[in-house]
Amino acid sequence: QDIYVRGNLPPPGNSCLTVVGSRNYTNYGKQAVEYLVSGLRSYSISIISGLAIGMDTLAHETALETGLHTLAVPGSGIDDSVIYPRRNRGLAQKILERGGGLLSEYEPSFTATVWSFPRRNRIMAGLSHAVLLIEASEKSGTLITARLTAEYNRDLLVVPGNIFSDNSRGVHQFLKLGATP
Repeated sequence: QDIYVRGNLPPPGNSCLTVVGSRNYTNYGKQAVEYLVSGLRSYSISIISGLAIGMDTLAHETALETGLHTLAVPGSGIDDSVIYPRRNRGLAQKILERGGGLLSEYEPSFTATVWSFPRRNRIMAGLSHAVLLIEASEKSGTLITARLTAEYNRDLLVVPGNIFSDNSRGVHQFLKLGATP
C-alpha cells in the first residue's frame, strides 16, 4: 500500500497524539481540546487528526496556535483540488505553511467517499502513541478510531463529559471499558 505525503511528517523523537471527537461539539468539548492541546506546548508532540469539521478542525487549529507540529489525515487525497471538506482547504494550507503535513493512503487526486473516512481512521490510530477522544455520540464514526486504538494496543484517553449529553455517550462507553480519563 502506498502512502502519500505533502509537507512534513512528525519530527524524529516526537510522540504522536491523535485527537478525535464530535463534528457537533459542545462548548465544553471546545474548551477541553483547547486546554489539553495547548497544555502540551513545551513537549515534543505531534497532533494528528482527520481534517474533518468539528473536533478535528479544533485540534489542528489549536496545535498550530500552540506551535505544535500537526499532521492531517483526510478521507480524501492530498491535492488541493480534492481536500475534503472543502472549507478546510485553507486549514490544510496553513498546516503546510507552518511545517506540518498531510498524509493519505489514497491517490493524491482521490475524491472522498463514505467508506474512505472509516478506513483512514486505522492510519490515525496506527500512527499514534495514544488517541484522545473528546465527545462522541453512541453512533459516532469517531468510535471506530477508539476501537482500533484498543486493537492496536495504544493508549485510549477520554474526556469524561456531561452525563445528560448525547455527545458523552460514546466517550463514556469507552470509559466503562477501561479507557484512561
